Amino acid sequence: MNPYAKLITTTSLALGTAITISSNHWAMAWTGLEINTIAIIPMISKSHHPRAIEATIKYFLVQAAASASILFSSLINAWSTGQWDITQLTNPTSCLLLTAAIAMKLGLVPFHFWFPEVLQGSSLTTALLLSTVMKFPPIAILLLTSNSLHPPLLALMAIASATLGGWMGLNQTQIRKILAFSSISHLGWMTIIIIYAPKLTLLTFLLYTLLTSTIFLSLNTSHITKLSTLMASWTKTPMLNATLMLTLLSLAGLPPFIGFLPKWLIIQELTKQEMTPTALTLALLSLLSLFFYLRLAYSSSITLPPNSTNQTKHWYINKNTNPLIAILTTLSTLLLPLSPLILPTI
Repeated sequence: MNPYAKLITTTSLALGTAITISSNHWAMAWTGLEINTIAIIPMISKSHHPRAIEATIKYFLVQAAASASILFSSLINAWSTGQWDITQLTNPTSCLLLTAAIAMKLGLVPFHFWFPEVLQGSSLTTALLLSTVMKFPPIAILLLTSNSLHPPLLALMAIASATLGGWMGLNQTQIRKILAFSSISHLGWMTIIIIYAPKLTLLTFLLYTLLTSTIFLSLNTSHITKLSTLMASWTKTPMLNATLMLTLLSLAGLPPFIGFLPKWLIIQELTKQEMTPTALTLALLSLLSLFFYLRLAYSSSITLPPNSTNQTKHWYINKNTNPLIAILTTLSTLLLPLSPLILPTI
């Protein structure tokens, strides 16, 4: 991509996100979302591959429909109450429509079909942006309107996302699709708790962003997009593969890694809210996700593939690694002892 084009798209991404999370008016929040959508489209389509163009069109259509629904929801609310304030969403129809529109933007079940396909058609760097930065503005709107959302619909979509995210990730061989279904599953955990503890949703999203960024940057360094190439990549970056395995276990939510903290706190909060069956259901559904995380971790640390592969083994060590990966990996695996400093803020 042209450096000037890259500068414009990156600046627009930052600007759109900043406008949305700092606005108190529906029109400004909608403007920020539209700037974000327009900025990410050149990044998805930059390879000019048919799959990338298909992913771009799918992404644009879904995001345009979701943005129109958000605008329509705010118009209905303004028509009935005379308020354009984001926190003053009181009309029942507006609340229901906004919940569905934000679910479409995030990729929650049943509006999830576009997300794995778009991630598969994007580069690893763009997939990282779609999984983290592009989720932040819709989640910020959810946090601002957490008192006005439709609780039964939100809970239903959250449990369905945790179920389908784990179930559909089991039979995937493309790593970007596995991480897409991982994102859907994590979104289920975030949305189930947003009405009761919005700060806990924000903490879960920030830790998910940290872990996902580490994994995507590690995969991008080794140019890994499939399970078969992951199995044969230990000769190129042996240390990176070892740390990738630990980060995957952290994303799975296994103690003593930091990924265990949000799941533990969410289950604790649901139990306090007398939603023990929901907490038990989510804990059992996380075992589905754990299976494919363990499969990825096993594939990244294995020295010889279990079957003969057509992959060419690169018998050299890639020393051109990103120094940021070392910092992110350290935080992803060793941040749990510092969690007592985080807990008082929740």
